[in-house]
Amino acid sequence: MNSEASRQKKRVVIVAMTKLLLLDFAGPADVFNYANKCQQDSGLPEGYEVLVVSPTADRMVCLATGIDIYCRFSAMDVTGPIDTLLIAGNDFSERTAPSLEPFYNWMAKIDETNTRRIGSVCGGAFVLAKVGLLDGRKATTHWNLGEKLKQAYPQVDVNSDPFYTVDGHVYTSAGVSSGIDLALALVEEDFGRDLATKVARFLVFYLNRPGFQSQFGSLLPAYESSNIAGRIEGWLKDHLPEKLDVVEMAEHLNMSVRNLTRVFRKHTGMSPAKYIEKVRVETARKYLEDTDMPLERIAEHCGLGGLVSMRRTFLRHLMTTPSDYRRAFRTSRKEPAPAMSVIA
Repeated sequence: MNSEASRQKKRVVIVAMTKLLLLDFAGPADVFNYANKCQQDSGLPEGYEVLVVSPTADRMVCLATGIDIYCRFSAMDVTGPIDTLLIAGNDFSERTAPSLEPFYNWMAKIDETNTRRIGSVCGGAFVLAKVGLLDGRKATTHWNLGEKLKQAYPQVDVNSDPFYTVDGHVYTSAGVSSGIDLALALVEEDFGRDLATKVARFLVFYLNRPGFQSQFGSLLPAYESSNIAGRIEGWLKDHLPEKLDVVEMAEHLNMSVRNLTRVFRKHTGMSPAKYIEKVRVETARKYLEDTDMPLERIAEHCGLGGLVSMRRTFLRHLMTTPSDYRRAFRTSRKEPAPAMSVIA
């Protein structure tokens, strides 16, 4: 582990924290390993020493798929300088907390003096936050974990939109496949765009994904039926082609406009108008994914105005256009476009 050849390479340590998603740690590992092969094929020395390690002393990573992986090392076995440390995933399992104490003690000693770059994949951001590495820094995680990270660690500046973020020597990436995005960016940072492009082509992956590097999580959380948004959502979806505003919403709920606005902000953190817009975009996304409905009809059916208006709204919320979104997420299962209602 400390041979002369290994010391000449950049040591990449990937901690397999997840027990659910193999890709969390296998994806980045494949990027660095294939970068080595590309270097060899070009007559150059390998650039990386890649170690996938367990966070527990037993060196085992037992996945939900029934695959048990025995790592050559645990994180605590790693001594000496690390070039890049990636915490891949997080199963949030309380029952394993005692066995993870030595790992968190080891993590508490990680800083810029012994590790050039520190990063995370998906829920691995919670590990970095727990040991204080994200204090006062910008960070991302899977879009479904963003609010949880904000609430648990308010000192972290969380933005769940990007595939990955960089703040100083700390790199955080979003959900699952975003670990590949981050790993490719690190290869490009180390050895240039040509090598990163070769690796991306072999993996049939974008070096820089379209969509301005944005995740595509739901714009709206799942509200309970007692929440005012949950009470109004069904009615809104039935009336999206109409010119909806807070007055119509207030009349439907038998509330004053002032009281509706106050309660809506309290329950959802946004204005009624902003909520309507997000419902329109979420509905349009489903039509783009599941049907061949022309963009013009989708815009009309969802109350997003014309093509220009819908494009502008998509760029604001998802940082991509409706046509690009359809190309990325359309399903092989086609459903007929719904009949258009006639609005008087």
